[in-house]
Amino acid sequence: MVGQKQEKIRIRMEAYDHSVLDLSASEIVDTAKRTGAIVHGPIPLPTRIERYTVLRSPHIDRKSREQFEIRTHKRLIDIIQPTGKTIDALNKLSLPAGVDVKIKATAS
Repeated sequence: MVGQKQEKIRIRMEAYDHSVLDLSASEIVDTAKRTGAIVHGPIPLPTRIERYTVLRSPHIDRKSREQFEIRTHKRLIDIIQPTGKTIDALNKLSLPAGVDVKIKATAS
């Protein structure tokens, strides 16, 4: 293994809705396994929570506030030793709206 290069595709996915994210992740994993690649994941990453605090009243009551939050759920999938079929199948894959996908390919 010293002289061999191992190709790897790292897919990072983000969405506000965790159920849509898990559905998309399982679709990617099934597609990659069908084409004969080795898959690690989906690995859940920490959820990013953004909180916003606003005043309930526009006038005097400063102690009365309301909090809103946006949760960004993340998953990580590693595909090791992808074939040409794997890359073609992933390109043809249609994912639902609201899922942000970032793909990074490396050879190490």
